[in-house]
Amino acid sequence: MAQEQLQKEKVEIDYEKVQSSPQFKAFLAKKRRFIIPMTIFFMIFYFLLPIFTSYTTFLNTPAIGDISWTWIFAFSQFIMVWVLSSIYVRKASSFDKEAERIIRDQLK
Repeated sequence: MAQEQLQKEKVEIDYEKVQSSPQFKAFLAKKRRFIIPMTIFFMIFYFLLPIFTSYTTFLNTPAIGDISWTWIFAFSQFIMVWVLSSIYVRKASSFDKEAERIIRDQLK
């Protein structure tokens, strides 16, 4: 919304000034503190299935009838992707608002 307003006003934004501002640096640090742990969690959770199925046998035991723990773990990966995506979409919205606020503050 603020971006549209800036485009309507034809305001020149000095992105180098924005990038060197302390607010922007703090914003990037905050964003990294969110993204890096989520990425690490995702990668570990994703690669555990092929590692466990290749080097162990405990996922091959039945969990519910003929369904083994391997299938439950594989299905949980779909759930994990949806949950992480939902969390990221909500957080990205707040990141966008904060980035627009930083740009507006630099124009003053």
